[in-house]
Amino acid sequence: MFNPELPYNDLPRLPPEADIETKAILKACIDAKASLAGLKAMAKRIPNQEMLINIIPMLEAQASSEIENIVTTTDRLFQYANDESNVLADPATKEALRYRTALYSGYQSLNARPLTTATAVQICQTIKGVETDIRRVPGTALLNEATRQIVYTPPDGEGAIRDLLADWERFIHTQTDIDPLIRMAVMHYQFEAIHPFSDGNGRTGRVLNLLFLISENLLEAPILYLSRYIIQNKPEYYRRLLRVTTEQEWESWILYMLEATRSTAEWTSKKIIAICDLMDHIRDELRRALPKIYSYELVDVIFTQPYCRIANLVDLGIAQRQTASKILQALVAQNVLREVQVGREKIFINVELMRLLAREDDSAAK
Repeated sequence: MFNPELPYNDLPRLPPEADIETKAILKACIDAKASLAGLKAMAKRIPNQEMLINIIPMLEAQASSEIENIVTTTDRLFQYANDESNVLADPATKEALRYRTALYSGYQSLNARPLTTATAVQICQTIKGVETDIRRVPGTALLNEATRQIVYTPPDGEGAIRDLLADWERFIHTQTDIDPLIRMAVMHYQFEAIHPFSDGNGRTGRVLNLLFLISENLLEAPILYLSRYIIQNKPEYYRRLLRVTTEQEWESWILYMLEATRSTAEWTSKKIIAICDLMDHIRDELRRALPKIYSYELVDVIFTQPYCRIANLVDLGIAQRQTASKILQALVAQNVLREVQVGREKIFINVELMRLLAREDDSAAK
């Protein structure tokens, strides 16, 4: 019998005994995979993939951190994106930026090794900014935010936790007859139920979701803004997670994750279209108004770095420092950028792009 106040060392192993390939689940899988395929194709509209990898994961970092009540803004994230140790950045912004770093380093690690417990440890360490490992000290319990009552006590003991994680790994890599999107939903529940770290489990689990989709070739880069759906449906996220634990109610949980994938894949695709439209608009405007300074690379850099610095142009070989300053000032005069002073440094903000990223609708400002 499950008792929320006792460590759940009898957490069922994977795969679940329940039917996780019901007719409703398989139908939802088809829709979610079609939306992911659309996103994958849409991303190729932007030749410079670094742009998407810089922009979309920043939105994911902000939202995934907010799920854990670590609240910052995309403006602050982009402002301090190139210097996480900046003393002017608040702690929440630094922690959200570490999430972005964890997502990117995890993405790169897939070239060297598959998803493992070691991947999860690396991600959690990066997010928290401290050395951490699998829980060894008992006493971890999850509380209802409103009532402060214990709703779940995860498994206890390093040996038991590592054994469950080994089972989790085997499920990911050997149960290939199960659709990868269903496997993602199951692996995410199991990781959260194991709760292997003292802190950072939710964010680590959400990074692992994106890395798994990439490893299964459903995405080519970590550009799915999955946390958007979760934060918009946060109570339901936690309710359905708990129902798997207490009632083995797998179908509603898997359907939730499939809808999250479908919805955010479509939203992200539309956002990429809007970014492309805005880029085309600015390219046309600069070709017409500033033909002597316009270049394809210049527009690229102000979209890859929405909080652009003179050094960004210099580092990319677009211009030497004095000329780079004049170019950015010309873009300010054209109302393409807005100049702000931060300490001793001048920063040039792509205002329309930042407005676009902040909006829930998908239209590009003109």
